[in-house]
Amino acid sequence: MDPISQGILGAAVAQTRSHRTRAIEAADPGTGASTGASAVAGKQSRSVLWLAAVIGAFSGMAPDLDVLIASSTDPLLFLEFHRQFTHALAFIPIGALLCAVIAHYAVKRFSAVQLSFFSTYLFCLFGYATHALLDGCTSYGTQLFWPFSNERVAWNNVSVVDPLFTLPAIVLVVMGIRRNRQVFAFIAVAWMLGYLLLGVMQRDRALEFGTQLAASRGHTPARLEVKPSFANLVVWKLVYEHDGHYYIEGVRTGTQVTHIAGESAEKLNLATHLPWLASDSQQAKDIERFRWFSDDFLALDKYHPHGIVDVRYSMLPNEVRGLWGIGLTKAATADQHVDFYADRTLEPERRERFFHMLFTAD
Repeated sequence: MDPISQGILGAAVAQTRSHRTRAIEAADPGTGASTGASAVAGKQSRSVLWLAAVIGAFSGMAPDLDVLIASSTDPLLFLEFHRQFTHALAFIPIGALLCAVIAHYAVKRFSAVQLSFFSTYLFCLFGYATHALLDGCTSYGTQLFWPFSNERVAWNNVSVVDPLFTLPAIVLVVMGIRRNRQVFAFIAVAWMLGYLLLGVMQRDRALEFGTQLAASRGHTPARLEVKPSFANLVVWKLVYEHDGHYYIEGVRTGTQVTHIAGESAEKLNLATHLPWLASDSQQAKDIERFRWFSDDFLALDKYHPHGIVDVRYSMLPNEVRGLWGIGLTKAATADQHVDFYADRTLEPERRERFFHMLFTAD
């Protein structure tokens, strides 16, 4: 999920326990002296709500610092480590502790109202724990069970960016702080949970339609998945494998479920499609790494010379044209890595097609 969504969910969840937290000290910023119990009582509640939001947001975004694990010579290294150990359920207490050390120092250094380390840790724990679970709701894949398993969990019930999920929650968290009312945090959490449940319902509608569509063609899919398209829960991308081919379709889940005709691509076969590739080369090893990341949804990329694309993701849900892929070099040395490329361009004509899919009434 995008960092803003991760931060606001972490902030809201941390705020829901702020009523159990009391400031242990208040200092006058001008003199450094204690302001007394009566002064603390007037400001403590709002201050704790604010600190809970900031600490929760910081902790909610912190797991994505794994993007810093990268290599200038190995373009696929970040794919292996992003959403890995920092996102694992087993790492949550450790990640929260690291965040708490930083947050407690910052509060002690810059805030007039102080928290105990235990209270700071709980805010961090609540914020940090939301991150991997929210990422698991997207389609990218999150290694929740690392180090026991490297399975990439993806529940496919929300897009990685969705303003309808995020913006109302931002408004509610801010209103809670301004009005000094914790109830807005509970409403924000309820909104986000409700939206994710709506995503489950919409996903299942698209999944049922996709199963029926394949059956109507006489296809028995080896695998079939549906994923939300960009920033909405209305238009979905359907991908299924049958007889050595991938079929990519769009599904619109409005008041009725309708089909958006798509494309197909032949499943990658190294012997057939890349006969020149040495099986013991680094490029061949990198293809297997990319195959793991892409759950073997690989095909040749007709938009990129010697490219291999992950057919699960595209700007338009009914296209094979992928968001990312790897590029091979025929003249590569034995130890040369593949290139990694991304294609997020959306020309005016394609943008118009997307909005037509999204807003055309059933």
